[in-house]
Amino acid sequence: MFESAELGHTIDKERFDKEEPEVRHQLLEAQYELVKKADFPVVIILAGVDGAGKGETVNLLNEWMDPRHIQTNAFRPLGEEPSGRPPMWRFWRALPPKGRTALFIGSWYTQPLINRAYGKLKKAKLDQEIERILRFERMLTDEGTLLLKFWLHLSRDGQRKRFKELSKSKKTAWRVTDTDWKHLEMYKEFMAAGEHILRATSTADAPWLVVEGTDDRYRSLTVGRTILEALRRRLDHREKPHRPRAAPRVPPIDGVTVLDRLDLSRKVETKDEYDDELATLQGRLNQLSRHKKFENISVVAVFEGQDAAGKGGAIRRVTRALDARKYDVIPIAAPTDEEKARPYLWRFWRALPERGRMAIFDRSWYGRVLVERVEGFCAEPHWMRAYGEINDFERELADNRTVVVKFWLQISKDEQLRRFEERQETPFKQHKITDEDWRNRDKWDAYHSAISDMIDRTSSEHAPWTLVEANDKYYARLKVLRTLADAIDDAL
Repeated sequence: MFESAELGHTIDKERFDKEEPEVRHQLLEAQYELVKKADFPVVIILAGVDGAGKGETVNLLNEWMDPRHIQTNAFRPLGEEPSGRPPMWRFWRALPPKGRTALFIGSWYTQPLINRAYGKLKKAKLDQEIERILRFERMLTDEGTLLLKFWLHLSRDGQRKRFKELSKSKKTAWRVTDTDWKHLEMYKEFMAAGEHILRATSTADAPWLVVEGTDDRYRSLTVGRTILEALRRRLDHREKPHRPRAAPRVPPIDGVTVLDRLDLSRKVETKDEYDDELATLQGRLNQLSRHKKFENISVVAVFEGQDAAGKGGAIRRVTRALDARKYDVIPIAAPTDEEKARPYLWRFWRALPERGRMAIFDRSWYGRVLVERVEGFCAEPHWMRAYGEINDFERELADNRTVVVKFWLQISKDEQLRRFEERQETPFKQHKITDEDWRNRDKWDAYHSAISDMIDRTSSEHAPWTLVEANDKYYARLKVLRTLADAIDDAL
């Protein structure tokens, strides 16, 4: 791919002075149209050879366009996120909303490239990282993001010449570091790694453009024109965002789902038995959360279930066993306008816990394949692809030493009716029952099908579902505490 950037492209000053004002004007107009329509976000990755002009290009775009609607992200390569969150956490947090543009110097490509060049990453592992990148970028483009990727290139001689020129002046010498000189000596290794990554990740929806960085004017106009043309194609609807096709659905062979096989008659025989085991399990969970090795992991506990199945009560029994400084309870409601303007999983990535902490989600990212599916808030191709995106998300958590524990609390239709009526008749419980609860009950069968699909498609070895028989609240609470404690114990 780099051969095309070795042709010595240049633009003379007269031509640049003639073309640059028009490109700037049209680019600014396209940006304001993007802001006004707010139909999609723009993500621009600037990668490439040290000294090829990544920083200058970022400054130029902020000069040519309105910087109030651009967020510039300069990420240093890190082996591990300091907070202990997954490496992709910092990139997810930086994704722009619809109508805005984000520039990335240093991106999800940086660490795999450096590690491969230094020999810290074998080819098989690199290919695994590439697969993750491809799935992430496919998610972005499926969500409508205009993703533009530029590799700014210099030959080895061109890079050496650029470093020498910068080093001559005290005003620019600071821009060339010892690491830059070291990477120049490793030019061959970086190019081999870079070419492999670019070839594997240049896709129809997010291709790489290799731009020669020797001539500043050529580089500037090439990048500016490319961004302008891509914006105009999307804004003028000449190029529509990728629309995923739905995967085929496979009904249960015998017509019996995992929920149908649950024995909802399970219960704790006496209140005294419940109280004794509750105290034992809460004490165990408390001790595990205080274990010195707990500081090396994080915990994500997901609570889903039928309306009135007892999620709140189960969560309260968990939190009563913990130091309030070590956990967050995150109630999930309908997404806000800010959250709707970004990819679906964005708001959940933001809430991930640091090392030594637990995040308890009261409802979660599974809303896309449950309520959004059943209520028609999300088109079928989008909730169908959500299964794979959720599995990727939870895989990243598990790979980052996050214990993922997922509970589905199931009650019978008759038990739900009994609890609904009890809530209506009890003054201090009336706030728990809403018209929406009754509407959801009318769609019991549709939810039953969606829940069964969700469990089948997202119960994995690293993040299995625990199905909780919840007709008896005591039994459900004890099973939740026992399962959570066992999962943490295994991780420690």
